[in-house]
Amino acid sequence: MERSRADGHRTDSMSRGRSAGVPADQATVRRSNLALVLRHVSTYGPCSRSAVAVATGLNKTTVTSLVSELQARGLVKETGPQHAGSVGRPSVALVLDGSRVGALGVEVNVDYIAAIASDLAGRVLIDRRIGFDAMGSGPERSLDELVRVIEKTIADLDRLGIALAGITVAIPGLIDTTTGTVVVAPNLGWHGVAVAERLSQADIRGDIPVTVNNDANLAALAEYTSGVAAGISDLVYLTGEVGVGGGVIAGGRLLGGADGFAGEVGHVMVDPSGERCRCGRTGCWETKVGLAALVRMATPDRAYGMGPQVVRDPEERLAEIEQRRAEGDPRVDAAAEEVGRWLGTGAAMLVNLFNPRVIVLGGYFARLADRIIPAARQELARLGMSEAVERCRFAASDLGFGAASRGAAGVVVERALSDPTSIAIRTSPAIGVIEGTPMARLPHSP
Repeated sequence: MERSRADGHRTDSMSRGRSAGVPADQATVRRSNLALVLRHVSTYGPCSRSAVAVATGLNKTTVTSLVSELQARGLVKETGPQHAGSVGRPSVALVLDGSRVGALGVEVNVDYIAAIASDLAGRVLIDRRIGFDAMGSGPERSLDELVRVIEKTIADLDRLGIALAGITVAIPGLIDTTTGTVVVAPNLGWHGVAVAERLSQADIRGDIPVTVNNDANLAALAEYTSGVAAGISDLVYLTGEVGVGGGVIAGGRLLGGADGFAGEVGHVMVDPSGERCRCGRTGCWETKVGLAALVRMATPDRAYGMGPQVVRDPEERLAEIEQRRAEGDPRVDAAAEEVGRWLGTGAAMLVNLFNPRVIVLGGYFARLADRIIPAARQELARLGMSEAVERCRFAASDLGFGAASRGAAGVVVERALSDPTSIAIRTSPAIGVIEGTPMARLPHSP
């Protein structure tokens, strides 16, 4: 029995199991090899079975069996013949099958609920956001509305013939990711809300796995994989919402902290004599740079909490602010520059702590970047360590307010690529796999 290693060499796990007196776990080995083949096809496809065998160190018979199972799970498909320029019959090429399996990322934020469904190649299939007063509605009503959005999106995926691999929920707060519980979300007013359990009780296709994570962390992952800072291994992402959160990618990995609570930068104190924050403290960073602060300075007559006709969706708030700016209202640019200065103050602490190459500004920060970034850069240069500051730049995100839900969908995609057996077999495999089981029945396969 062969198993590939990271260096491309093979190990005889069967003989090692016998010598240790313990039988090898064939299901685990096969699951690992399925993931190895799927990830190679995802990264380098179109590619032939022979090319996969060479790259992974698996023999061709094993690759044929693994590809058959991946096809049965709707993860890989054959495309046209691959011409390598050599003499002989061209080989059939394999590519990731993006037409049958999907991922769903959803987000509950202060004034909206969003959903993005993608295929396994990351192509967005459904993108929706509704204005919703989650801050004023409480967890029960908010989760009821979230369930309705999820059910509608799943129905749309059904009409497209796409099976859902999983759901990840983004929430602006401290999240216990092991249980899917919101420990505290100050701007929503949530404490100890078991989101994953609530969704399972709603019977949303009870077999679909549900995970919950912090919105800024998920947005940082989206930026790292497909945003303006794609591939940059050290970055900080800052949300531009009513609340301000941060996601930190360090050495190519999300920085979670001991309990997964890292990144709550919005509640770092920057002004001891400042305003009281919703978290109960005074002078938190988000009281200076959150969307509520901008709205209060730029359009005081439309500030959060004033009047019964408050526009809830942040895009609508920004459209109104941009309209006033176009009409020459000086308060808008002045407010953006004030936000930029305080943004630079907090960014200096982040640069000194994490030494990122890029600080990605999301949400409304990106929309007003032409005014915000120059002021932030000036303040960063004044307060930050000069060597680190010189190597760091600000960048405006192009993912909009959908960054967190896009990153949430990406988590589902990554889980499917890492464990293809999490995707149910949909058709009978052509070779060596008994439907509904992960084990091959070929003498040369694990």
